[in-house]
Order: sequence, then C-alpha cells, then structure tokens
Amino acid sequence: MTAPSARSSATPVSLRTLLQLAWPVVLARATQSVIGFTDALMVAPLGEDVLAAATTGALNAFLLVILPMGTVFIVQSFAAQLRGRGQRDALPRYAWYGLLLAGVAALVSAAGLPAVPWLLGLFGYTDSVHALMTSYLSIRLLSVGVIVGTEALGNWYGGLGHTRPAMFAGVAAMVTNVVANYALIQPRFGLPGYGIEGAAWASVLGSAAGFFVLLVPFLRGMGYDKPRGPLNLRLGELARVLRFGLPNGANWFLEFASFTVFINVFVADLGTTALAAFSVVMQINSVAFMPAFGLASAGAIFVGETIGRRAHHQVWPIVRLTGTVACAWMVSMGLLYVAFSRQLMGWFGSTDAAAEALVATGTTMLVFSAIWQLFDALGLTLGEALRAAGDTTWCMAARILLGWLVFLPLAWLGLRVFEGGVVTVMVVVATYVALLAAALSLRFASGRWRRIELVESEPTLA
Repeated sequence: MTAPSARSSATPVSLRTLLQLAWPVVLARATQSVIGFTDALMVAPLGEDVLAAATTGALNAFLLVILPMGTVFIVQSFAAQLRGRGQRDALPRYAWYGLLLAGVAALVSAAGLPAVPWLLGLFGYTDSVHALMTSYLSIRLLSVGVIVGTEALGNWYGGLGHTRPAMFAGVAAMVTNVVANYALIQPRFGLPGYGIEGAAWASVLGSAAGFFVLLVPFLRGMGYDKPRGPLNLRLGELARVLRFGLPNGANWFLEFASFTVFINVFVADLGTTALAAFSVVMQINSVAFMPAFGLASAGAIFVGETIGRRAHHQVWPIVRLTGTVACAWMVSMGLLYVAFSRQLMGWFGSTDAAAEALVATGTTMLVFSAIWQLFDALGLTLGEALRAAGDTTWCMAARILLGWLVFLPLAWLGLRVFEGGVVTVMVVVATYVALLAAALSLRFASGRWRRIELVESEPTLA
C-alpha cells in the first residue's frame, strides 16, 4: 500500500492525483449503496410491509450507529494532519483510540436492545410493520461495534494515504451481505427462508466480514510502522479525539435524527405505501450519495495533510477540484433518476395489489429527488473539508439549527397544516439540503477554519 505522500508541498493536487486516492474510497462507499439497494430489492417480493420495515429499519439502525461512527471519523483528520507534520510515531495510537470507542459503542448498543420495541412504539407504524421492524433491528444492532470499528480503521488508513484497505473491507462486506441475503431471505439451499430476520443477519455477517478484513492487517502492522514497544496510549490524546470527534458525531447524529423524525412521523403519517416508497428512493439516492461522499472524504485527506504542512493557501484548489467532480457525478445521477425513474422503482414492486401504487408514488419522489443532487454534492465537499480542518463544532451547530428549527417546522407546516403529499415531502427535503449547502459555503468562505489547531504542537505527540 503506497500512499501518495511523496507529493511535494509545492505540487498542487491534480485531477489524476485526486482520483488515484479517491477511487478506492468511492468504491468502498459504493459497496454500502449496493448493500442497501440489494437488501431492499431482495425483501421486496415479501410484500409492502416487509419492504417498509426493512428499509425504514435500516435507516433507523443507521441513526443509532451514526453518533459513534461520526466520532471515530475524526481519526482520519488526526492521521492526515500528523502525517503532514511528519509525526508518524504517534499515528498507531489513534487507530487504537478509534477501536476503543468502537468497543464502547458495542456495549452501549447491546444494553439498549430491550428498548427497541418501546422506541418503535412511539411512532405511527401499523402493528405488522412494528413487529417486523422490531425483529429486524434487534438483530441488526448487534453489528454496531464492528461497523464503528470498520470506520475507525478505514479512516485511519485513509489518513495515512492508504485508501485501498477500506475498499477491500467494503467489497468483503458487500459480497458477504449479498450472498447471505440470497441464502437466508427466501427458502434456498435446504434452509426454510427467514424473511426480514434473514436480511438482518446478512447485514450483521457482512459488517463483521468487512471489519476483520481491516483488523487482521492492522494487527500485523501492514501499511504502517508498528511500534515494537508499548503503545503508551495517552488520556490527553483520547480526550482530544473526543473533543473534536464528538461534535462531528453529534453533527451527523442530530442531523440524521431530524431526518428520522421526518420519516417516522411525517412520511409514515402518509401511509405505508408512501413510507416504503420514500425509503426505497433514499436507497436509490445512496447510489449517488455514497460515491460522492467517498470522493469528498478523499479530498478531505488531502486537505488534512495540507493543513498539517501549514499550507493553508493550497486548501481551496483541492476543495474546488473535489467539488467539481462531486457535482458532475451527482448531477449526472440526478438526470438518470429523471430519465429512468419508473424503471428503477419497478424493480421494487412486489406481486401484490399494492405494487403499482408503490411504483407510482416512488416514481414521483425519485424525479423530485433530482432537485437536490447539486446541493448535496456541494454540502458533502465543504462539510468534509471543514471536518478535516477540525471545524466540527460549528458544523454541528449549523446542522442542529437547520434540522430542528427549519427542516422539521417546514415539514409540519407543509404536511400537517397545508396537508401536502409526496411532492411536499420532496420539496421540504430539497429546501433543507440547499440551505445546508449555503451555510457550509459561507462558513468555508469565512476562513475561520484556518485558525483551528486540531493537533497539539507538543513534543508529547512525537
């Protein structure tokens, strides 16, 4: 694994250099899209209730894992900046800080499993969807620790300039998940078919496979200089990881929490068909979102390394290049959604009478989702660049304010007061994404991220 760290500080990041670093990250994030897409596709023949429970349950599971996952994501920023400063001896400790946080997340998640039925009971699901989603989440949440561990190690390697390990982990998770889905959901290979529980176990197995693909080479010292003596983990360093990581995790969690409330309260209130259609549209949209997120994360590695070298003037060209490529990708996918909306939604139609209504509703939603692709690309690029600089607290505040004081009140006004339908749902989402992109643009343009010291300039880190 060769990092592109030999790049001279005077050499700007080119499109070729960016894509060389980015394509494994893009592929790794794309495998996550395939997992969600195939999960929905393989449970769709079981009917609308199962489809709604599995797709919405997957979004709810993501809400519960996103706080620790976003927290350990900051490991990439530390690794990139330390690499830029040449402080390589400190690097292995930050991977272990991420793994420690993954272990804590696993314990907390296991302790919270008995509360799943009660939590789901707070929302307006039908009895059937509630029971199915309870079964799904009670299994799916067993994988929280390995998901967070995968993010910790994948982002740590990425900060070192090694983006392929995360790609290998993603491919392993995807292949395991798809094969297990095929074997466990429907009756096959002498197995009785476990339905939605089979889909949940397939996700757990896939997540575990991806984690061990990263853990084994890490423990063997592949891709970095493994310390021969004691690690000398330091409480001060862990505290600094939490200081910058928790706002990033809370940032993601509280933004996605508002989105989850939007789905479970406002979209679910429109009926199971609208709920299932919207969840499927979000899975289809992940085909555009996840690769763009991977590209933005790769750009952020260069941003972190550049800031570590104190070459702040080189950050904007990196962000501009990354944003241009991300926008081109997501706008192209948006045009694809418009041109082939009905065909894409048709893949998720079951054989029951509700299938046509699901496809028709989802087709309308998918076309409208094209509106926010450009704004999403801008928000992803700028958000990741600010995270790489350590500007996590401001981003958290912006997402909280927009999510809870603009997005949800706007949803209440449009869907409850004016009794809007599926078009209103999509317009509300597009408005939020556009406002977030504008806020992140203004923050980056202010240049205040330049004054943030993510890594302490102390010899204790060396």
